[in-house]
Amino acid sequence: MHFDGGFFSAVLAALFAMMNPIANTPVFLGLTEGFERRDVRRLAIRSTLLAFLIGGVFVLCGSMILSLFGISISAFRIAGGVLVALVGYHLLQGQHSSVQKPSDEHLDQAGSDEAILGIAVSPLALPILAGPGTLVTLMNYSAGTSPSKQFITLIAFAVICGLTCLSFFVGGTMTKVLGTIALMVVSRFMGLILTVIGVQMLIQGIQGAFSLNGN
Repeated sequence: MHFDGGFFSAVLAALFAMMNPIANTPVFLGLTEGFERRDVRRLAIRSTLLAFLIGGVFVLCGSMILSLFGISISAFRIAGGVLVALVGYHLLQGQHSSVQKPSDEHLDQAGSDEAILGIAVSPLALPILAGPGTLVTLMNYSAGTSPSKQFITLIAFAVICGLTCLSFFVGGTMTKVLGTIALMVVSRFMGLILTVIGVQMLIQGIQGAFSLNGN
């Protein structure tokens, strides 16, 4: 199986910008404030593992899902490009899109002891890590492609999930070292990258749609 390093780098960069482990770490710390260290580690591992499993389903079954709803890959890329670009635009403005950040209602659920394990599922795995933007990005790079590219996409996603878990582990130290301003700069830069990726997805979708019409 040929390993396409350029494709791997592109998927890795897109997923890193969308999942944004560094910017999501303060959210994780807020959700786990007051928890025992053991519970924090369990939540970090469980949430990233669940996110990988959810994303893996969309990588492997993306084409089937599109076919089930009668959606063309070009249409999906156009819609996905708009969605990803909007998330990037909000980050550039110093805001959080609802596609990327959970609602206040989800955050309020973190207060009860009964919700400790549930937090790993929602809002951590969904919608913070494996939210619509991440799933769109995964399907954009895997739907309608060869098995080798699907495998590469899974590897890239596994790497990002691993980095996210590690970031959650050392979140407290990282926040103290980097500071609020540095985190804001990283978030803005990720916003720029996401905006460009979204526009590129949009261009590819439009080109594909015109190609289909031409045939």
